Amino acid sequence: MVSRVRVWLNRTYAENVFFMDQLRRNPSDRAVEIHATHADADSPVLAAADTADLEPEGLSPAAYVEYALDQCARRGIDVFVPRLHQAAIVAHRTDFAAVGTALLASPPEAVAVFHDKVIAYEAVQAIGVPVPPWCRVRDADELVAAVEALEDGGHKACFKPASGAGGVGFRVITRAPFSLMHLNGFPSPYVQLDVVVETLKQADEPVDWLVMPRLEQPEVSVDCLTGPDNRVRMAIGRTKNGRRRGFTLQEQWLEPARRIAEGFGLHYLSNIQFRMFGEQPVLMDVNTRPAGGLHQLSLCGVNAPWAAVQLALGEDPGEIVPPFLGQDYTVVSGPRPLRPQSLPPQRLEETETLLAAVPTQADSVQDQGQGQTQDRVQASAAAVLPL
Repeated sequence: MVSRVRVWLNRTYAENVFFMDQLRRNPSDRAVEIHATHADADSPVLAAADTADLEPEGLSPAAYVEYALDQCARRGIDVFVPRLHQAAIVAHRTDFAAVGTALLASPPEAVAVFHDKVIAYEAVQAIGVPVPPWCRVRDADELVAAVEALEDGGHKACFKPASGAGGVGFRVITRAPFSLMHLNGFPSPYVQLDVVVETLKQADEPVDWLVMPRLEQPEVSVDCLTGPDNRVRMAIGRTKNGRRRGFTLQEQWLEPARRIAEGFGLHYLSNIQFRMFGEQPVLMDVNTRPAGGLHQLSLCGVNAPWAAVQLALGEDPGEIVPPFLGQDYTVVSGPRPLRPQSLPPQRLEETETLLAAVPTQADSVQDQGQGQTQDRVQASAAAVLPL
């Protein structure tokens, strides 16, 4: 009898409830139990897990590694998918292996390269992958000089943190004065240059931003699965152009993604993003973790999370080619269940399990009989609908 696989996701994005769903619906029909931890008791990943803990707040990276090792040993974790403190965790891969846990993450050298976008852009340029023009700025004068240089070239300037994940901190520079127009409708990423300059002059410390031209659509996110031997088993592009989403296997996107994944050893799941600069695709960002939208590859008949777990367990799934490319689609929000009761954050000294996992079927029936409704949350990108 094949034993069940125990997988842990730590403080991950709400979208990864779908990652968890795919692990359970794996084509190998293997039993999977999922452990999840988070600092927010109302995270939907806790409700979706079989067992869950609240994470202690305020731990240093080194202390978090000790916490993680204890979780793996006590919970019998076979595969750990780290997001929080990924760099510190992967530096202790042998310690996790000693307690029987495989890390579904890149080696520390690869994580370090792509933590800083300046280092990343310089590194990928060296292997022939095009990047957009960029300038690192730390104060108001450097910002103005970088913006003026881009505008003189006919580009719209934007900036983002030199390190960070997702679109956090991304802004587009505008010279239009602040007016009621900016207060109507939804907030936008546009910020007035004079406001940013004045804010920087009054700041107590320097910033660390990259200023670059605003890149054009389509945006293509290439999801890669790479083995510890640095050989890519899967590369599939997900396209985004406004509301419309789709898939691509065009080599103008996949070839540079493979070159990055293999050249830097981005083991297991990574996400490599491109946009257009003029007529040329250029690198936008590299994530050394599974993308939140990875589950959308199921529309192509691909279960990437399970293939990655197989690799981590030493079971090579072979080359993964989608049997078909799904039709274009859009993304909508939908409800996901939460735990019946929200608990306060865990104190540092509390290490015991604070949460049981999903309510049992009997508990659910009893709740319905009492006329109670289970709390729900809208998980971003919760469902996809065809266009």
